[in-house]
Amino acid sequence: MHVLVLAEHDGERLRAGTTAALGFARELANGEGDRVTCLVLGDSVDAVANDAATFVPVLLGSHPDLAAPLADRWATVAAAVVHSQSIDLLLGASSTFSRDILGRAGGLLGGAMASDVTGFRRDEDRLIWQRPMYAGAVTASVVLHGNPLIVTVRPNAAEAPPRITPPASITPIEIDTQQVTTSTRHMGLDGRPSHRPDVTEASVVVSGGRGLKTTEDFERLVGGLADQFLGAAGSSRALVDAGLTPNDLQVGQTGKVVAPELYIAVGISGAVQHLAGMKNSRVIVAINSDPHAPIFEVADYGIVGDLYDIVPEMIQQLDAN
Repeated sequence: MHVLVLAEHDGERLRAGTTAALGFARELANGEGDRVTCLVLGDSVDAVANDAATFVPVLLGSHPDLAAPLADRWATVAAAVVHSQSIDLLLGASSTFSRDILGRAGGLLGGAMASDVTGFRRDEDRLIWQRPMYAGAVTASVVLHGNPLIVTVRPNAAEAPPRITPPASITPIEIDTQQVTTSTRHMGLDGRPSHRPDVTEASVVVSGGRGLKTTEDFERLVGGLADQFLGAAGSSRALVDAGLTPNDLQVGQTGKVVAPELYIAVGISGAVQHLAGMKNSRVIVAINSDPHAPIFEVADYGIVGDLYDIVPEMIQQLDAN
């Protein structure tokens, strides 16, 4: 089996979702003759290729028209590489961007796809994929029929593999200009400036819910507690719908799926849609005034009380230490 992992990066290094996907690929392709390769696309992304080469061999596609994160261009190139390299499985992170690219590539390739995969098992010569359904209430076992296979994996599906010394090879690939000529044009990338990491990248995530009354309270309490851990601030859908927090902070079934080392839920009751996005965190701490809130059913540690009393005390104690 030859597995190709699409690299998602920030222009300098791989994102955590991609390193987890590489670990998942290593677990899959562990037989004699099996291979894992990383596909790095972009423009002037030698640093990313060097980072990826500390895990597996790299195919580097560098072209000015790939600098902008346009899914149709990246998907066309990825599909061409799958054909030229006789790839059996195209793998990527279960992020918004990678799902967009791999879904498009799967359409071009005519392959079979499974998204949000969390595990797999072998049954003779078949691979059976596990993926959550119904907000994580059940786990489905899926068999894909087709070639190639296209799979996206959740960030908690595997650990990043160990780095290798010396680094593996980096092989440039030729980019056909016609492959990256589309009617789509990149007009700009506007983002909300933040000194905090993205919720999908952070090892500590502090999320706030309906118990918070204002945007200022969210920033002061949730943001302040997250800053004590150099972590990310997240939000429940209730705060997004109320206009108190931006959509890019939303954790849950319709937001981002996270699996940090530590997840602190502040004033979040624990609706099933939110639990689907964070219940695989390694350690979960819940702060809620309702002792019967569903969040306590998945929490490792629970604090019952008024978040407006508890969180400032936590920040003060952490700051003092």
